[in-house]
Amino acid sequence: MDDGAVRVALQRHWDASDANDFEAEHEIYREDAVLDYPQSGERIRGRRNIQESRFVQPNKKRFTVRRMIGSGDLWVTEFVLRYDGIPSYVVSIMEFREGLVAHETHISPIGLSPDPRGRIWSSARAKSDHSRYAAEENPDRH
Repeated sequence: MDDGAVRVALQRHWDASDANDFEAEHEIYREDAVLDYPQSGERIRGRRNIQESRFVQPNKKRFTVRRMIGSGDLWVTEFVLRYDGIPSYVVSIMEFREGLVAHETHISPIGLSPDPRGRIWSSARAKSDHSRYAAEENPDRH
């Protein structure tokens, strides 16, 4: 998949996210995709589980893309996510494999707690995983 095609797929994904079109929103993911929310420790495995975890969220969400950058298999999208009208600035890092997202990480300044109803689809990473990631990213802090 060339960069132009990835950009089109990403725009379709974010447009579908904004429109709450859950089928189109999740076409971009591989069946075995993984979605991480580092601020809460939530990890969701599998395209259908990612889709279902978003479907059961009670909040009304709106997405406004500010910028998409990347090439090849790594793309970053900066966007404003509004939950019930309250804005938050978010970064999505998507890693592609064979033309679909294999891994996505959402980074947000707000410490969202995973929705308890989503627990059947997600797994919190072990504390040692968080410590390892923090040490790799901030070697002077640990």
